[in-house]
Amino acid sequence: MRYQISGQQIDVGEALQSHVMDELNDLMGKYAGRPTDVGVVFSRNAHEYVCEATVHLSTGLTAQAKAHAIEIYAAFDGCREKMDKQLRRYKRRLKDHHRERKEPVELFAGSSYILASEQVGETDEPDSLQPMIIAEMETKIPALSVGEAVMQMELAGSPILVFRHEGHNGVNVVYRREDGNIGWIDPVSST
Repeated sequence: MRYQISGQQIDVGEALQSHVMDELNDLMGKYAGRPTDVGVVFSRNAHEYVCEATVHLSTGLTAQAKAHAIEIYAAFDGCREKMDKQLRRYKRRLKDHHRERKEPVELFAGSSYILASEQVGETDEPDSLQPMIIAEMETKIPALSVGEAVMQMELAGSPILVFRHEGHNGVNVVYRREDGNIGWIDPVSST
């Protein structure tokens, strides 16, 4: 397992790195036997320390957690507890999907764009209908079943997930609705 433990404008010492690796080894041994890599980033927000952890599992799923505390060790412990809760909640589902899935999740390349928002007043008209692209990045689109996509979205704590449906290889979307339920968009291809 690869670890990437870093700090944004703060020094992360050997003792903290060792503590993080020991705790995450215990956690991963308990729930997710085969993580591929772990990223932990410490930062500072005013008087609080912030710890963000991302664990990539060999099944293609990603678990993320974030916590704030006045002390850096407490921030990590809070983050670890959130990760523990997520993995405990999905342990059975992770095991079930692991048994069914013989190979890791296939990832397809895609482009991700960030569009500039124009501050348009009531009387102002935009110069053109084409939005200005301010950032372009490559993103990965996983090939998953709908159940795995919902689980991935919840593990990552994101409101939406774009994925390739394993059954018909079409692009699908799952998202969290305002009423708390999960929505699924499965475009029907006309033949």
